[in-house]
Amino acid sequence: MIKRSKGESVFEIFNFIFLAVVSAAMIFPILHVAAQSLSSDVAISRGDVGLWPVEFTLSNYAIVLNDTSVWRSFLISVFVTVVGTGINLIATASLAYPLSRNEYRGRKAILMLVLVTFIFSAPLIPNYLLIKSLNMLDTVWALIIPGAISAYNLFIMRSFFMNLPNEIIDSARIDGCGELRIISSIVLPLSKPVMATMGLFYAVAHWNSYSSALYYINSRQLFPLQVRLREIVITDQMGEMDTTFENLANMSPEGIKMATIVIATLPIILVYPFLQKYFIKGMLIGSIKS
Repeated sequence: MIKRSKGESVFEIFNFIFLAVVSAAMIFPILHVAAQSLSSDVAISRGDVGLWPVEFTLSNYAIVLNDTSVWRSFLISVFVTVVGTGINLIATASLAYPLSRNEYRGRKAILMLVLVTFIFSAPLIPNYLLIKSLNMLDTVWALIIPGAISAYNLFIMRSFFMNLPNEIIDSARIDGCGELRIISSIVLPLSKPVMATMGLFYAVAHWNSYSSALYYINSRQLFPLQVRLREIVITDQMGEMDTTFENLANMSPEGIKMATIVIATLPIILVYPFLQKYFIKGMLIGSIKS
């Protein structure tokens, strides 16, 4: 057993305390929001709610889930996240693979162009005019197509592809495989960790994105969930929520806001555990420089 020095022990204790404080700073607000969403209006107005629900009730969730605009926005967000992430992975892998192989000509020039977009991003007005000229204004494609490839994710995926053994790809070519067969049958099956990691990055970005919808979407029917959440939390617009006399007695504006935040956050949290086993491996292998 390796004996630790006094300095290492002190550092380990300090590190443990620091991480515990940071973890608590992130977990406690989440528990407080969840507790308020499950507490009565009276308990919230009295300020009795801390980390646990007081006068437990599900009425806040019932009111939010009966709101058709929330369900409509939820389905829009699901569509943008699922379809957008699929397009992101296909587009990023399609560009990262040739940039990782030495036999493709012009890859250095393309890599420099990608690097320029990584350092300098286009301002809002030119982006808006581009989306308008492509007739994508007020469509969900304005939330998907412009961000089809992230330069940061492209470099991670390219680094992962560069670490794949050349002998495997050369053997496949000798056996008569074309490039599409090599990518679909060899490269992608060996790239599950980085694909899962990039998929999680893209999915979280799509799910949490709301600024693009504010710029490019005018119709309320196409608002994603984050924009609907912003209306409820910041501007207090309850929209189409059921405000009958029976529900008004149990309605808690603060509780409804917290319930909406939980509903908007829960799907992406539930996805993370299924991808966690690939997440660390994909990031570590993708960050290795050859």
